[in-house]
Amino acid sequence: MAETLSVSSRFNGPTGRAQGGYTSAAIARLIDGQAEVSLRSPVPLETELDVARGEDGSVRVLDGETLIAEAGPIPALDLDVPDPVSLDQAAAAKERYRGSTDDLFSHCFVCGVAREDSLGVFAGAVDGRAVVASPWTPPAWTADESSRVRPEFLWAVMDCPTYFAVYPDEQPMSFLARMTARVEAPVTVGDEHVVFSWPISADGRKRTAGAAVLSGGGDVLATARVLMIEPREAARP
Repeated sequence: MAETLSVSSRFNGPTGRAQGGYTSAAIARLIDGQAEVSLRSPVPLETELDVARGEDGSVRVLDGETLIAEAGPIPALDLDVPDPVSLDQAAAAKERYRGSTDDLFSHCFVCGVAREDSLGVFAGAVDGRAVVASPWTPPAWTADESSRVRPEFLWAVMDCPTYFAVYPDEQPMSFLARMTARVEAPVTVGDEHVVFSWPISADGRKRTAGAAVLSGGGDVLATARVLMIEPREAARP
């Protein structure tokens, strides 16, 4: 039987498209070990996407003849995580969130302020630091049978804040192009956590950022590295 993958319309990011972090995690689960996922085309919702496996352990995800994503095994993610952000600092940063109620991402299931059932990860600037953060209490519906947050939702909540980390003073159009993440320890539903992100590098239309999920006490529970790319038509002169 052919292997397929589909993303529910509930888990959108931009209007009409799947959220990049959630989708990347779903694809990463097809890889044995640490995976890096590259998104090549907008990911459609409620669509049976074909999965093609390579002999080297890689996978390709296709919508007909359109390449949607590629993924492959990589060495374990090694990321320098900045000093933790406290719950109080994250709560204050959330008040500085720059998301809009009427743009392409306003109904994102992670950070959409126009959506009542979003995960509420509204990452704003942390005072005195070059990072953004938001408090986050995972709801019960994100959990597996052990009350631990499923990896798809951890990847998802680490995706959205990276945009605001790499664009602290502007908001150009930019989309997730590549992501890898690592779950270090269980994340339990109902507990207070912090999601925060920091810039790593900038190169023309490309921006790289790191992100992490912290326990209420500051322990690192999950980390991610993200590459975003501005569409050519959106590039600055």
